Amino acid sequence: MQTAQPKIDISIARQRLLLKRGRKVLRSYPISSSRFGIGCEKESKKTPLGRFRIAEKIGDGAPSGTIFKARVALRPDDSLPETEDFITSRILWLDGLDEDNANTRERYIYIHGTRHEELIGTPASHGCIRMRNDDVIELFDLVEEGTPVIIRA
Repeated sequence: MQTAQPKIDISIARQRLLLKRGRKVLRSYPISSSRFGIGCEKESKKTPLGRFRIAEKIGDGAPSGTIFKARVALRPDDSLPETEDFITSRILWLDGLDEDNANTRERYIYIHGTRHEELIGTPASHGCIRMRNDDVIELFDLVEEGTPVIIRA
């Protein structure tokens, strides 16, 4: 008997990401969506809604806290300004599957780690789904490219 593929279900209202197989919740993580609200407009810094897939996984094996710039791992660096919205630890690059969110990949919308873990649970990102570094590393190891993702209000 074939086991159902895991899927990611994100609730903006609850600021929560669930990893599910069928109806069974495998993991539940707090997240941070955009502080600019929801939407698919280019350069809006809003979190898009709808159906997606993980198009690419970036950062396998990188140390927790590794900073990525243009999807290239730099290194963990505490000397960089805390005010910067760095992408850390892992990147799950999303590809929109609906007409409204088809520009998601070119908007560089990711599920990723953050240096601002204290803001997890509240809308604070610039469009992406932020997670705690340990959580995004665990999620990264549990999903494959092509994993379905849904983001709902």
